[in-house]
Amino acid sequence: MTAAGAECALAATRAVPPDATQQAVGYPSLFLLVLLGALVPLVPTGAVVSSAAAVAFHHSNAAAFSFGVFVVAAAAAFLGDGVLYWLGGRGVRSRNGSRWLDRIREQAAAEPLARARERLDRRGSAVLLVSRLVPAGRIPVMLACLLARMPLHVYLRGNLPAVLGWAATYQLIGMLGGALFPRPWQGVVAAVALTLLIAAVPAGWRRLRPGARGPSPGRGPGKRRRWRSRGLRGPGGSRAAGPR
Repeated sequence: MTAAGAECALAATRAVPPDATQQAVGYPSLFLLVLLGALVPLVPTGAVVSSAAAVAFHHSNAAAFSFGVFVVAAAAAFLGDGVLYWLGGRGVRSRNGSRWLDRIREQAAAEPLARARERLDRRGSAVLLVSRLVPAGRIPVMLACLLARMPLHVYLRGNLPAVLGWAATYQLIGMLGGALFPRPWQGVVAAVALTLLIAAVPAGWRRLRPGARGPSPGRGPGKRRRWRSRGLRGPGGSRAAGPR
């Protein structure tokens, strides 16, 4: 009985395709890591997506696995952004604020926030299209939208193409890393290095550029914008909507 059971277990293990096993483990892990990174902006989600794409590049069915990485990463980022924006919106509407709103404010420096509010004044929700592609640009834009009392459905509509472009960009970085080296782990190292380099270059350029000064954290020169839904005003509309 014991030998027969061992043989059955061995046969069942051989019957499970390795790709299916990796899908069952890899996709949920990727989803949870990207979702966590969207809610707690400390997890390097770009590096996570690039690493997954580098590994997927070396699979026998690379096209299907790469498409799965793209879909899972985009869905997790979209869900995480939506949940974080909803939690922050509850704090904006409350007199006492909320811990989530305070955490978002802690992650947004004064100068990036001021630039985001100016761009939001000029371009409206279109500013969301590039917010995820600019390193450290997601949180200041999200906070600017929160302070402008942008409705959740307007934010989500503008954020959808942003997360799709973000997932595609970091997947291409991972595929490039996977194509440069024959082993998956080498591709992962290359993808992570490229991701960190892309994130570090803009910050280093701003620091090294002579005489570079950011705009003052006051209100931007743009016109006051009224959101069509619920008649809510833009960033200059209400003193209560401004940061503490």
